[in-house]
Amino acid sequence: MLNTKEKLRAKAAEFDTGDIVAAVFAATPECIKVVARDGRLAKMNPAGLAMIEADSWNSIAGASTFDLIAPEHRAYWLEQHIRVCNGESLTWEFDIIGLKGTRRPMETRAVPVTNAAGDMAQLAISRDVTARKHSGAALEKLNAELEYKVRERTAELESALARLTETERGFGLLVEGVTDYAIYMLAPEGRIVSWNSGAKRIKGYDANEVIGQNFEIFYAEEDRAADKPMTGLRTAAKEGRLETEGWRVRKDGSRFWANVIIDAIYSNGQLVGFAKITRDITERRATEAKLRQAQKMEAVVQFTGGAAHDFNNLLMAIMGSLEILRKRLPNDPKLLSLLDNAVQGAKRGASLTQRMLAFARRQELKTETVELAGLINNVNGLMERSLGPGVSIELRFPRSAIHVRTDPTQLETALLNLAINARDAMPHGGTITIGVREELITASHATGLDAGPYSCLAVSDTGSGMDAATLARAAEPFFTTKGVGNGTGLGLSMVDGLAAQSGGKLMLSSLPGKGTTVEIWLPIVPPPSRSNEADAVSGTFDVSQLRTRICVLAVDDDSLVLANVVAMLEDLGHEVIGAASAVHALAAFDANPAIDLVITDQVMPAMSGLQLLDALRARRPSLPVILATGYAEFPAGVAGSIVRLAKPYTQQELTTAIGASSKAFATRPAN
Repeated sequence: MLNTKEKLRAKAAEFDTGDIVAAVFAATPECIKVVARDGRLAKMNPAGLAMIEADSWNSIAGASTFDLIAPEHRAYWLEQHIRVCNGESLTWEFDIIGLKGTRRPMETRAVPVTNAAGDMAQLAISRDVTARKHSGAALEKLNAELEYKVRERTAELESALARLTETERGFGLLVEGVTDYAIYMLAPEGRIVSWNSGAKRIKGYDANEVIGQNFEIFYAEEDRAADKPMTGLRTAAKEGRLETEGWRVRKDGSRFWANVIIDAIYSNGQLVGFAKITRDITERRATEAKLRQAQKMEAVVQFTGGAAHDFNNLLMAIMGSLEILRKRLPNDPKLLSLLDNAVQGAKRGASLTQRMLAFARRQELKTETVELAGLINNVNGLMERSLGPGVSIELRFPRSAIHVRTDPTQLETALLNLAINARDAMPHGGTITIGVREELITASHATGLDAGPYSCLAVSDTGSGMDAATLARAAEPFFTTKGVGNGTGLGLSMVDGLAAQSGGKLMLSSLPGKGTTVEIWLPIVPPPSRSNEADAVSGTFDVSQLRTRICVLAVDDDSLVLANVVAMLEDLGHEVIGAASAVHALAAFDANPAIDLVITDQVMPAMSGLQLLDALRARRPSLPVILATGYAEFPAGVAGSIVRLAKPYTQQELTTAIGASSKAFATRPAN
């Protein structure tokens, strides 16, 4: 009686070696070729023909391989080829140039083979390693091209079978040379009858552990319950091939996302088995998921910014109307209480839109002179409450005060975000050090900033750190190491934007296991004078400084906002001309030379507020102007000539803006 192994060997012997070799030769995406000692091409599979851009084997048979090698690599390739033909097995890299001029970097595993006449030749398995030498997008494109070529080559199975005459030894070398793909054969009922090194690497099983077993062992339990393995074989048998993706299970129980190709093998019209190729594409799938998340976040950002702009216009109309209404209501406590509640609700809505604009990176920076040690001390209590008991904070400040000019609220938020990131990098607790130092930067400094005195605000942790590849991308928008759905990837990019808008720079340093340091470099400025502080605190303008009445051109494409601005200005006693577009505004300005001041929205169709102001200044260079907007779209170079009014604004804020832009009116005679 035959024992189990002998039975399996006997069953495996039923498979025609030529059929098996032909199937693998045609379906393998690597280039398989036999090169004679004199360099002529003796054999090449469809993948190789595609790589060298040959239309068919007949068009290239017997050609010199040497002519396909990049000129600078030919000497090295020839040296390696001779060594192989003398009996060595080698692996090396070189570039090829296809018949149509395409250059490809190749990695080759070559072994010596002997033909019937006893002549030594080179049997080589070459793979295109362009994807390994390029980053994310190029890799995805190459994978798509590779998958297309695999499907295309399968259609050439019959013609490839006629050309393939490799021996069983050559088949073994071929299969073992492919480690990025699990290549194995199945009997018609799904039993595994062969196993390559790539299958061992990907799935974790040795050949003696799986040969003879049903390939269902690689499927998740829920897929086996749904009969997916055998359904796939039936589909491949009916259609000739099946390509699919799904979860597969390794020997250790871990799962990976697999791309699977099953080709049915027929001999004399009878199904004799299946050739199965499995590829682990878990990383590619994760990359695609991150891309979808980034696209989703960008869509959210765009929507949020647009929605905040529209809400600002609505709140502008509501707040202005409520403010004027309060002046005209009778002194009824109940009515005034209801009105005050409405005003508070509108103000809360305005605060919400500001947060929305900050998320969308369209918020104006409200810069002021800030003393860094004081700002950090102010936010330290909030950081300690947010970080939890497992994390301690150390503060290190110089003896003298250091002042910078930035948005203190945004800087406090940045510090809190950096501290939370540091905490997340220390799951078992640790220390966060926040320090400030002064440094004189020269032209050769690593930051690349202009020469001068700078402050360096550094946040360091004792966490897991980052490798070089992660560190290089850490400040990129939407890049995160927290996994899909657990982080937007906007934190460091927003800090980077804050530093850049404040005239500085964000610098990162990190080593695996050594923690991370985030440095915010900002130019040092003189401390504010008492008079400047007093002016900043008052923040108002006495309307009595103006003439009794001025003529104002108000421009806004939103009819509700325009009506509200006109009402507030008229309530202040001014003459107002309203225009619903920049075109109407220019016509009104040309028709009314007595216009003293222009207040315009920024975001308008056809012509923006700044473009309108340029056109008006061309007509009257000294014209006082106010730009009303909720966006941070104030270009460099115009800050001294245009007063900015952030939407939504109150009548008092409007009065202050008029005063800031119209000081010349105080010396002009009243109408």
